Amino acid sequence: MGTKRDYYEILGIDQSADSDTIKKAYRKLVKKYHPDSNAGDAKAEERFKEVTEAYNILSDPEKRKLYDRFGHAAFQDTQAGYRENAGSWNNSDSGGGYREYHFEGDDMDDILKNIFGFQGSHFGEDRFYSDGFGGSGFGRRGFRQDGADLQADIDVSFDEAAFGCEKVIRLNHGDEAGGAVSSLKVKIPAGIDSGQSIRLRGKGMPGSGGGKPGDLLLKVKVADKAGYERRGMDIYTTAFIPFTTAVFGGEAIVQTLYGNVVCKIAEGTQSGTKIRLRGKGIVSMKNPNLRGDQYVTVQIQVPRDLNETARRKLREYERACGKKDSAA
Repeated sequence: MGTKRDYYEILGIDQSADSDTIKKAYRKLVKKYHPDSNAGDAKAEERFKEVTEAYNILSDPEKRKLYDRFGHAAFQDTQAGYRENAGSWNNSDSGGGYREYHFEGDDMDDILKNIFGFQGSHFGEDRFYSDGFGGSGFGRRGFRQDGADLQADIDVSFDEAAFGCEKVIRLNHGDEAGGAVSSLKVKIPAGIDSGQSIRLRGKGMPGSGGGKPGDLLLKVKVADKAGYERRGMDIYTTAFIPFTTAVFGGEAIVQTLYGNVVCKIAEGTQSGTKIRLRGKGIVSMKNPNLRGDQYVTVQIQVPRDLNETARRKLREYERACGKKDSAA
C-alpha cells in the first residue's frame, strides 16, 4: 500500500491554516469531485474520499494536534495486533488516548456492542481502533457500515397527487458536501395523499467501507384545490342551482376531476341535498381500477335584483301558496 499524501497538501492549504480556510478549501474540492458530478469516474471518487478523510482530521482540533505531531501514524496501527492462533480479545493502551483491541474468538458484533454500542457492523481483516477523542476507524478493509436514511418534504398540487406525475427535485447536499446540488427525477404515484412518503432506495447517505447507501424518504404535502375537498379517496364539492330548478326539477352541470357531468335534479330539491357520483373520486394507490366517489352538496341560489314582472309573479306564488295552505 503506497504512502499516504499529506492532508494539508490534499486540501491545498498551509499547515498554519485556520478552521475557516480549511472548510473553504474542503467545500471547493468536494464540489469538484462529488460523485453526483462525476458519475463513473473512479479517480474523482478516490479524490472525493481522500479530501473527506483529510477534512475529517484537520477540522477536528484534537485530531489535528495528533496529526501535526505524529502524522498518519497517529491514526494507523502499525503493530501486529491480530494473532491468528490466539484465543481471546485483549486491549492495551499505548498512551496518548490510543487504545487497541485484539480479536481472538468471540462474536465481533457482541464485543463492539459492549465497548462502543455499535450494532450490525461488518468487519474484515484489520483491527478496529479508537483514537480516544470520539473517533474510530479501521485499517484497509475492516469497517463497513450502511448509510443512514434521509428525509425531505415535497409539495405537489391537488391534480398531481390525484393523477400522478413526474417531478424534478433539487437536492442540496449541505456543508459537508461543499454545498453541492444535484437534480433527481421523482415519480409521484396517482392517489397519494398528504402525510404519505415516497421511498427512493439508495438516495440517502452513502455507506462507508463498501456499505449500502441509505434511502431518501420524501414526505408529501398536497396543495388545496379551490372548490374541492378530499377525504381519503372521496371528493366533496358544491353545486349551485337556480331556485326554479330546485322547484320544478331539471339538470345541473357539475365539475369533476374528469370533466363536467350533467346531474338530474329532482323536483322540490332542498338545499343541503347530496348527490353521489360513483367513481369520480381519487384512484386507489393499491388498485388502479378502484376509485372513490364524489359527493355533491346542492345549494339553491336565491334570486337577486328581480324585475317588476318577476317580483309580481313571486308575490302571486306567495299568495297562492298561502291560500293553498289555508284551504288545507
